[in-house]
Amino acid sequence: MDLVQSIDRALTIMEVLSNFNEGLGVTEISQEVGLHKSTVYRLLSTLIYKGYVVQDMETNKYKITLKLFELGSKKVEGMDLLSASKEHTRKLMEIVNEVVHLVVRDGNEIVYIDKVEANNTIRMASTIGKRGPMYSTATGKVILANMQEEKCMNILNSSKLEMRTDKTITDIGVLINQLKEIKNKGYAVDDEENELSVRCVGAPIFNRHGEVEGAISVSGPSNRVTEEKVEEIASEVMKYAQLISKEIGYRK
Repeated sequence: MDLVQSIDRALTIMEVLSNFNEGLGVTEISQEVGLHKSTVYRLLSTLIYKGYVVQDMETNKYKITLKLFELGSKKVEGMDLLSASKEHTRKLMEIVNEVVHLVVRDGNEIVYIDKVEANNTIRMASTIGKRGPMYSTATGKVILANMQEEKCMNILNSSKLEMRTDKTITDIGVLINQLKEIKNKGYAVDDEENELSVRCVGAPIFNRHGEVEGAISVSGPSNRVTEEKVEEIASEVMKYAQLISKEIGYRK
């Protein structure tokens, strides 16, 4: 892969700054990214010029702006999926009283593009824009299960299957067999495979071409989203995933 060093360094700086709401000084950034302060300063000057970074005149610390969010929002706003799902994900949340997520695939990961929070005392720590692996999440697995086999295998073979919990499936053969079952059932379950004490149930959303466009899921603490409730929840998740699919033009 041919990398443009200056772009790589600039993006690394923005990724670091995104973790510090109060901002960082040049010396701190230099230490975080392992670059000389003069190099960091030049890169910051360009990022400020382009509107991606701003310097606090009182503290002299550098912070990222919302420009990346604005660019990402333009992409998301252009997706019929987001607007089409709004009413349905809200209704699904009201029925199950658990958080509902809408995700799309980006490379080998899923990205949360919408979230409908439930009125529960214990809430999920997920946020819009957060990424997750495909192999250990209900939404990721249900997307994989409904993709072309070759594309699915390419993703699995190029993903690092790490143990996120002691229940994570990292054996590719076992995972492939599970994906076949998921496609037949129409839904997937993340049984504390991505995060301990959290169980999720996901179903696929298809576009007008019959291709999997994304997925929705219901997530909650495993003591609320119990194994006994999975089928009941799955029935509702599949129902609303199908309604969203129809909204964006899918016809069987």
